[in-house]
Amino acid sequence: QWVYNILEKKAEADRIIHENPDPSNGFVLVPDLKWNQNQLDDLYLIALVRRREIKSLRDLTAEHLPLLRNVLQEGKEAIVKRFGVPGSQLRIYLHYQPSYYHLHVHFTALGYDAPGSSVERAHLLADVIDNLAMDSMYYQKRALTFPLRADEPLFKKFQEAGKV
Repeated sequence: QWVYNILEKKAEADRIIHENPDPSNGFVLVPDLKWNQNQLDDLYLIALVRRREIKSLRDLTAEHLPLLRNVLQEGKEAIVKRFGVPGSQLRIYLHYQPSYYHLHVHFTALGYDAPGSSVERAHLLADVIDNLAMDSMYYQKRALTFPLRADEPLFKKFQEAGKV
């Protein structure tokens, strides 16, 4: 609901850095709650896509390339305009498994070791775009490894199924 409240401007409207209202290819860029917005060393923003049916990386196909390219390009432009940080100094990625199931993209300062920015969980948006351009069904076919904590419900499910 938190995501929908932001998209509908029922919450955090004053925190929006950039907004593209297009229902198909639009998104809202907001500072992550972990970032105090005072220093750029730990810059951290989130792009929330408007399309509600895209839950995670697994749902993406070549049909979503215009959306993903918008997020990449407009997100970088908004950050350089507002904070003076060029795209070359950003890490732009999606998590798999995500912390919540509404497609969102993380924008962090390159030097910031943000939680979940390691290779086991983070998939660079530029790579995602390239993979989908090569094969529309890339993320439906590809095996995706990801870390899980022992106390996570999904880990318990894997244990019960004898997969761990």
